[in-house]
Amino acid sequence: MKVAIINGPNLNLLGRREPHIYGHTTLGEIEQTLAAVAKELGVELECSQHNGEGDLISAIHALTESTDGIVINAGAYTHTSLAIRDALVGVNLPFVEMHLTNIYAREEERRRSMLAEDAVAVVCGFGAYGYELALRGLVNTLRDRG
Repeated sequence: MKVAIINGPNLNLLGRREPHIYGHTTLGEIEQTLAAVAKELGVELECSQHNGEGDLISAIHALTESTDGIVINAGAYTHTSLAIRDALVGVNLPFVEMHLTNIYAREEERRRSMLAEDAVAVVCGFGAYGYELALRGLVNTLRDRG
């Protein structure tokens, strides 16, 4: 089983970008933790980060034949991009929407997700630990589906 972790704009700045909101953990540290969790679960993991909307869409398209599911933190594109939603639906892979913060307790414009309707689940508000929850939940869902 192979799972892709896809991160959107500005997540490469984790650890130094507004740490009072997003925490002190870097994206590299999150990926190291996820690699250990993936090994424990017996799954292959592919991590990527893209700042541009088109780059995110291309990355999603590239997963069609090689991946069983996706954990995606699309960053601000979550709230604005029908194109990313369409790409996720188009590749027909189960995905979990992930956010470090509780988007429903933030600014009004962050409370609407373009992705949530089609996601297996949405994990938000647990900080960096949310990635582990999202990965474990997705793997469990994929195994249940056979």
